Amino acid sequence: MSLELLSLNNPVFKSYTFWSGVLVLKMLAMAMLTAMQRFKTKTFANPEDLMSPKLKVKFDDPNVERVRRAHRNDLENILPFFIIGLLYTLTNPSAFLAINLFRAVGIARVAHTLVYAVVVVPQPARALAFFVALLATVYMALQVVLAAAF
Repeated sequence: MSLELLSLNNPVFKSYTFWSGVLVLKMLAMAMLTAMQRFKTKTFANPEDLMSPKLKVKFDDPNVERVRRAHRNDLENILPFFIIGLLYTLTNPSAFLAINLFRAVGIARVAHTLVYAVVVVPQPARALAFFVALLATVYMALQVVLAAAF
């Protein structure tokens, strides 16, 4: 039965696969956004990256650091989603609920990046995006634990 759950014929697994792919692409885009900010502000962390002998290594540009913090936040939140989302799929959850949980995490994480690192929007925008994804992931984790324990 478990192998059937890990098939693209299973709408839950198909949704998990789609949103995981979206989030991988988003995280890869964060690396490009960091590079763009570094070139725009001429802020480079390594001497070999300096484009001119007049430039110096810098670590404190607020625009670069904002993007780096957003990227670190992705690593802290999206990587656990990849693991727990897959395990949640194996619990054979309601398709409606699981698909909407995956959708909520994906959309919330994209929104988090947009309001934190692309177009800075005052709080509570970032907090709302963060907590939507966090609560969905925590719910899935609890369901996995309960399914495994009982």
